[in-house]
Amino acid sequence: MTETSPADLIQRATQWWSMAIIDMKPGVIRFRGYPIEQLIGAISFPQMIWLMLRGELPSPEQGALLEAALVSAVDHGPQAPSIAISRMAVTCGLPLNGAMASAINVLDDIHGGAGEQCMELYAAIAQRLDGGTALERAVVEALDTFTAQHGKIIPGFGHRFHPTDPRSPRLLSLVDAARDKGVISGRFADIGRAVESELQRRKGRKIPMNIDGATAVVFSELGFEPPLGRGLFILSRSVGILAHAWEQMQQGGRNKGPMPREIPFTYSGPSSSQGTDRSESAGRGPKE
Repeated sequence: MTETSPADLIQRATQWWSMAIIDMKPGVIRFRGYPIEQLIGAISFPQMIWLMLRGELPSPEQGALLEAALVSAVDHGPQAPSIAISRMAVTCGLPLNGAMASAINVLDDIHGGAGEQCMELYAAIAQRLDGGTALERAVVEALDTFTAQHGKIIPGFGHRFHPTDPRSPRLLSLVDAARDKGVISGRFADIGRAVESELQRRKGRKIPMNIDGATAVVFSELGFEPPLGRGLFILSRSVGILAHAWEQMQQGGRNKGPMPREIPFTYSGPSSSQGTDRSESAGRGPKE
């Protein structure tokens, strides 16, 4: 077995992590090549997010559109399980970091994943457009493929609480304005609206684009990959999670569950008499 020299070990240690995000040494902090002192006070937080994820600074207009999408999804009240969990976690004694972690951990495929899934649908339609398929036909084919694989629920459209999600029209108006200024192409806005039209044709009623569909348009227009759509949503929703956890800390309370204890839940197991019969019969042997 060949011995490794101390110099070789140091070299291996310095090469253990390789990254293009941050360069840091005593007195120096650079993100993607930009000294931190040049960024502080010069760019917005959404622009910093863009720089960290994409390796370049966005234009102010691109940063503003990203900011609008992040603002739109910060909170949706305790009907959103993540928000309810943040408050319940605090009443169980967790500190802010524990409450936030508990809430963020449920932002998965069903609660939190619709934006990413919608971006994947939009990308599948865009791929067909690149192959020469007309928009309407591309939407039909992509929806057929999606429903065959995932079922009838189309992420990004319809809402169990809002007949029309009030956030979506505002975001789309900002997308249209950005397209008029040449900031974005508007391609994914056309795709999203075409999906909405096709769903209306299939269902016989309008299934409006919701916040996930609208932010999917924004993130896709800005060139983010679908998995980052979920990450950006989590960054946004973390603000609401933090606010609710902090408010609950000020209110106090212990061990608050999802509903007041005076409200009964529905028990669907065997009745007490059946349970008694079963326990009694379980202790008896076969009849003689």
